[in-house]
Amino acid sequence: MYSPSSAALPPSTPSAKLRLGYLWTIALVAALGGLLFGYDWVVIGGAKPFYEAYFQLNSEALIGWANSCALLGCFAGSLLAGPCSDRLGRKKTLIATALLFGLSSVLTGWSNHFWSFVMWRITGGVAIGLASNVSPTYIAEISPAKWRGRLVSLNQFAIVVGVLAAQIANWRIADKVPPGLRAEAMAATWNAQYGWRWMFTAVAIPAAILFAAAPFLPESPRWLALRRRPAQALEVLRRIGGERYARLELDSIQETIAGAGETSHWRELLASPGRKLLLIGVALAVLQQGSGINVLFNYAEEVYRSAGYGLNDILANIVITGGVNLLFTVVAMLLVDRFGRRRLMILGCLAIGASHLAASLAYRAHLQGFWVLALTLTAIACYAMSLAPVTWVLITEIFPNRLRASAVSISVASLWVASFVLTYTFPFLNRSLGASGAFLIYAGVCFAGAVFVFLSVPETRGQSLEELERVGRMH
Repeated sequence: MYSPSSAALPPSTPSAKLRLGYLWTIALVAALGGLLFGYDWVVIGGAKPFYEAYFQLNSEALIGWANSCALLGCFAGSLLAGPCSDRLGRKKTLIATALLFGLSSVLTGWSNHFWSFVMWRITGGVAIGLASNVSPTYIAEISPAKWRGRLVSLNQFAIVVGVLAAQIANWRIADKVPPGLRAEAMAATWNAQYGWRWMFTAVAIPAAILFAAAPFLPESPRWLALRRRPAQALEVLRRIGGERYARLELDSIQETIAGAGETSHWRELLASPGRKLLLIGVALAVLQQGSGINVLFNYAEEVYRSAGYGLNDILANIVITGGVNLLFTVVAMLLVDRFGRRRLMILGCLAIGASHLAASLAYRAHLQGFWVLALTLTAIACYAMSLAPVTWVLITEIFPNRLRASAVSISVASLWVASFVLTYTFPFLNRSLGASGAFLIYAGVCFAGAVFVFLSVPETRGQSLEELERVGRMH
């Protein structure tokens, strides 16, 4: 195990005078990418019954395609994120992401043909794929070790705020029918014609905020060091923690990249120990989606309808799930740097698996209403405290500096492939096995995930990215 000498104290020591106000400000701006990701990803759940009526979607294949097509864009955006953030920098990639979010949201919302709706949803998915890579990577690379878990979890908090914002917007827009159209049938007609359009369009507002604020962010000091611009890297680090912190941190970064090229090569990613780390990153990303929680967001209407709820109650329940998601994400931010990543992941997998198993039994026993809502809220709470934030933290900190952008890109691309499979297959599983069978499968994935994390995932709490890189080389 690497142990820093007293002559070269790690920058995470208490003697570093961190400028936390500045650090949290730039992390919050970067996390707006996560907010956009969360809104654009979940908005489809509330808009679903209305755009389906508008486009007259009447088969499982079309419904599944409309609900999951954006995930193809997420996959493509994740693969593009590594090369883009390596060549352009994290900051410019964030700016491009904000622009793409704004354009795609408006053009999705005002599509008049199903093919254009799908095309712009896929384009929005590219923006999600970029944001899901560059926002947590940027935050990890500006963060001191003892704050990294909380700051990267801030990105997950922003995702959850975006999710909740989408759920509230869907609920309020669906309920805000022009005067004279208060009858239920007329309200449904208005929502099918216009309501769903405003649900998608609303994301342009935070996209404009990120587009205006991102140019004022400093570039990632680790990217600057990789591009052989140490003076600029030192200046960024100095603004974060002062002179001593900046010099110690830059020395540590340069030591780990000495003799390396500016960016990674695929053969290095596939060589040991890069291959082992990449497999862990991919497995964690797949596990996060395979846990089945996103079914509760993207197919909330079907889940709650099958539990006996009407449309108004379904939309209200969706907002409740978003509130629970937000509350327990805050709990995760308080725990991740104290309790540890590994333990949170193991306990989360076990708790989510138990909740899904109980939900499967509830559906099999034809229990409805409160019981299904309580079990889904329990699963979401456990997910928000574990797999949701900790997966993003781990996949941004287990990889070496020069491999990080490419390795995170591949890991997150795997996440979106898993999310596509999950989202596309749920209508078929629901029809053939029922909700009981579907949730039983998701429970099995969670229990298997707990075993995987126990056997394969290291604890990374409290170590700088460079310390983790040195330890990784020794294994």
